[in-house]
Parts: sequence; structure tokens; C-alpha cells
Amino acid sequence: MKRFGLATVALLLAVIAVVVVRGTRAAPPALPAEKLAPLAVDAAAAAEHLAALLRFETVSKQDGAPDLATFDRLRGMLEATYAKLHAALVHERAGEDGGSLLYTWKGSDPTAKPLLFMAHLDVVPVEPGIAWTEPPFAGKIAGGFVWGRGALDDKSSVIGLCEAVEALLATGYAPRRTIYLAFGHDEEVGGRRGASRMAALLESRGVKPELVLDEGLFIVHGVLEGAPAPVAMIGIAEKGYASVELLVESAGGHSSMPPPETAVGILAGALSRLEHAQMPTRLAGAPRQLFETVAPFMPAWKRLVLTNLWLFSPMVQRSLAGKPTTNALVRTTTAPTILEGSVKDNVLATRARAVVNFRILPGDSVAGVVAHVNAAVNDNRVRVTLLQTTVSEPSPQASTESAGYSSIVQAIHQTFPDVLVAPGLMVAATDSRHMRVLGADTYRFAPHVLAAEDLKRIHGTDERIALTDLEQGIRFYAQVIRNADAATR
Repeated sequence: MKRFGLATVALLLAVIAVVVVRGTRAAPPALPAEKLAPLAVDAAAAAEHLAALLRFETVSKQDGAPDLATFDRLRGMLEATYAKLHAALVHERAGEDGGSLLYTWKGSDPTAKPLLFMAHLDVVPVEPGIAWTEPPFAGKIAGGFVWGRGALDDKSSVIGLCEAVEALLATGYAPRRTIYLAFGHDEEVGGRRGASRMAALLESRGVKPELVLDEGLFIVHGVLEGAPAPVAMIGIAEKGYASVELLVESAGGHSSMPPPETAVGILAGALSRLEHAQMPTRLAGAPRQLFETVAPFMPAWKRLVLTNLWLFSPMVQRSLAGKPTTNALVRTTTAPTILEGSVKDNVLATRARAVVNFRILPGDSVAGVVAHVNAAVNDNRVRVTLLQTTVSEPSPQASTESAGYSSIVQAIHQTFPDVLVAPGLMVAATDSRHMRVLGADTYRFAPHVLAAEDLKRIHGTDERIALTDLEQGIRFYAQVIRNADAATR
């Protein structure tokens, strides 16, 4: 017994020693000093161009065709604004109804794998009755910002890419690799008419990119507690997407004579059971890489924990699961979003319906989500149906050792020399998921510096982008084009 006690103490001391050594040895590396290639950027003109783009009310519609006349006028504005781009690049109206735009900048080396840059032209609706500081479709420049729906998501990426290509063409730059720009027109409602069709078109042409870069994560400050500098997070993976319908049908009747259980009550019980049976947490893949990458820069106690996730992972998972913003990093989330019942307050519903949205963690699956819902609901009076409107499995994880990833990291350090760079998980859905058929490493990053309060503006009120961010975004896109084009791996 005594020997057992001594062995336990020795083991405990050994574990403590390993934890301390790993934590203290994880000194923060020096940030690389990267030089940004000179580029003439007219920041004031770029702001005016973005403001003009924001005035087009390219609002996505979940049901029905998009307003193609508005997209046509937008296309005309781009053609008039970026003369060099439209003279040098092949440009096509793409997608199911021609609302998307596909540009091809032919490279000099047909054997070099091409590059694909993505953005989208559509925006989400504006919530009625909510006042904005500046009208959402006025395209106003004020107070050091460009204001309007789409300023962050995602018309600034469209302008950033177009301005970058226009500026590179003005220098006489000619790419070695062929470069594609793919601008979808229905990303906010799933991308089935736009990006999905462009992906099929590129696949039919045998296009196999070296990298795909789409919108995604940002440079955030004040979001990762303890980080001594803003953190540029590159999305190397994306959560899957599925919505499940729960439906209960009953005889209905007058509310003065209700049965013991109503359709609404049965549905409410099913939703309660589902919310209380959350899918399990897991700290793996991109989120784990994020914390391991920033660990050396953290204060001592956080560094001790994050450099020893082999031991502290359960504790970290519990902590992350306690906040909605970080809970999404460690589990497939469950979000009831739509409820439908009776048409009148004194009429019992004959049909009670709910839709629950799931964002699926890599490692889980759509089939696994449906099985989980059935097990949690556990009531044959509730019909469970996977809605087919938008369904996507979690993405594969892109390499952090590839030439493409290195090109993006280098461009970030060149453009934003004082930020940390780390891989991350994109918890929302992007058009890039449609490009999986091309078999390329896919990255999700938008070169904007945002605080926590700025993140609420995306799909929210008072969406805006700083003029400095817009200019730096243009320089970033030009630099990543140069870096990736020159990469020999």
C-alpha cells in the first residue's frame, strides 16, 4: 500500500513537471518582419466605389428568383469602374440565371495550378423598424467609415479584389498562374443558383486550383481573452449545415375544450428534450490548432493550460461550452428557429411545426444529427424530417503546411505586421463549400480588423467598414495574389 502511495505521488509530480516544463518553454516566437510590396492605391476612390456598390439593393430571397435587373445594373457599374480589369480578364455572367460573375485572368504558365478568389454580391435583408445611423442602402461615407448593408458581408471583398487586380494591372503585372474571381449572387440563401453552378462549370473545364480563398474569419481584437495583439484567424475548416423539421398533427378544435395533450404541447416537449440533449463537446481540429498556436503568446496561467491540452482539454471544453460564441467551436449546435401553430388564439392547432438548425462540427455528420434528433425526441407522434433546402456536411480540413496557406499568412504579416496569425474554424456557411468538387485546399479569411461589438454588425444594424480596413484589404489581396502566384511548391 505504501509503495502504491509513493508511486501515485511520483506520477503526480511527473505530470506537474511535464505541465510546467511545457508551459514555461512555450516562449512566444518573434513575429516575422515581412515587407509589403509597393502598390498605388487610391483609398478615397475605393471608398466611393464601395459606397456605390452598397446602393444596389441586392437582397437575397429565400423563395423566388433574385432581382436580376438590379444585378445587371451592378454589373454595369463594375464594368464602368474597372476598365483595366474588364479589358484584361475574360468575364462571364455565370450561375443558373446569369446573376453571378466569373472572371478569368489568364496566366503565362498553363502547367501551374490556378488560384480561385471568391466573394458574393448579395446581402441579407434589413430588419424593419430598426433605425440605422446611416440608411442601409445609402452608401454613405462618414466618420471614417463606409456605411451600408454588405459593407462587411461581403461587398468589401468584391471591391477589395477588383481594386487589387486593377492596381496590379496598372503596374503591368502579368500572373504566372491563371487567376479566377468568382462572385456569387445568392450566397445568403445557400448559393445553389450561383456558386454551385460556377463550381460545376469550373469542374467541367478541368480547373484544379492550388487554393481557394473566400470570405470567412477576421482579424479580431478583444475577442480572444489574454491575446496581447489582434489575432488574424484563417478558417481552415467550415461547419456543416442542416435544418430539421419537427411536425405534430392532431384533430384541433375549440380552445375551450382542449384535450390533455395538444399538438403545440407535444411539440414543445420535443423541443425541450432536444435542447436539453445537446450534442457532445470535442476540442479537435481547427479550434484545437487555434489555441495551440496562440498559447505561447498568452499570460502564464493560460499558456500553462493551452500548452497542455492533453491534460486540460476537458476543462477547456467546459469553459468554451459556457458561452454561445465559443460553444460553437466545440460542438454541433442546436438552434430552434421557426415555430408555427394555430391561426387564432381560440383555435387549437391541427398542425404544430418547428424548424431546428444545426451547425455541424467536423467529425459529426448530417446523418448523425438526424439520428440524434430522433433519439432525443423519442416520440412517434413527432415526425422528424431533414429539410433539403440547404444541406452540407462539414468541410475537409485544409492544410496549414501548404504553399497556399503560407502565402496567406505571409500576406497578413506583410499587410498587418503587428497581428498574430492562427488557423480557425468557420462556424457559419460560405459559398466556398460548393468548390469542394475542385479538390483544393480552401481557406476563409476577410482582411478586416474587428472588435467584438463590430461582429454584431454583420447581418445586424449599422453595418460598416473602416476606410483604413478597406485600403488595407486591397493591399492584402494584391499581396496574396503576388505571393501565391510566385509560390513554387
